[in-house]
Amino acid sequence: MSHKPTIILVHGFWGGAAHWGKVILELAHRGYQSVHAVELPLTSLTEDAERTRKMVVQQKGPVLLVGHSYGGAVITEAGDQPNVAGLVYIAAFAPDAGESPGGITQQYPPAAMANIEPDSDSYLWLKADKFHESFCQDISLEDAFVLAATQKAPLAGTFGDVATAPAWRKKPSWYQISSEDRMIAPENQAAMSARLGARRVMTLEASHALPQSKPLEVAAFIDEAAVAVSK
Repeated sequence: MSHKPTIILVHGFWGGAAHWGKVILELAHRGYQSVHAVELPLTSLTEDAERTRKMVVQQKGPVLLVGHSYGGAVITEAGDQPNVAGLVYIAAFAPDAGESPGGITQQYPPAAMANIEPDSDSYLWLKADKFHESFCQDISLEDAFVLAATQKAPLAGTFGDVATAPAWRKKPSWYQISSEDRMIAPENQAAMSARLGARRVMTLEASHALPQSKPLEVAAFIDEAAVAVSK
């Protein structure tokens, strides 16, 4: 491939842009020189999508948007830009118009739902002592301890924010399912990926934390999508 697209990585709840660190290195090894990871405020879908759109607009060529978890809702909302060539969902929400992450979650409540708790300022936290078993059971306890301590909590209202004009209805998409996910039920992921009409759906036996536990496989999947949108 002579012209690689810019790859913009969008994180989800309980993590920041640094959650993509291992994937970024793998993409660099594959020759991707223009890779960016958005740092979302996690305050509302509107604000998170706008932050992503601004980064997309800054790019001169085609962009492949990649969303993990709630980041999938963000790329669904922000992917309407003309230079967005495709969308990649990594164990992510892919809402239709009028749907919210919270509403989708209610269809098949995830195993770890009881381990999420609000604080007095309406931010939602994943209980630190339950973080490993809930979010990333297939990485080390030490790494999970760091992720728990550095987690980025979303405002509770973000769960209820609905998508308006889903970009996946116009843009080619790819979806990677996590079969052992305890944060977004695999049944919900399967339903969303089928509805997308994704170019390819790939299932990995992994936790919700695919960017940390399966970075080689995630990077390879992103690479596959990037090659396809560049043809």
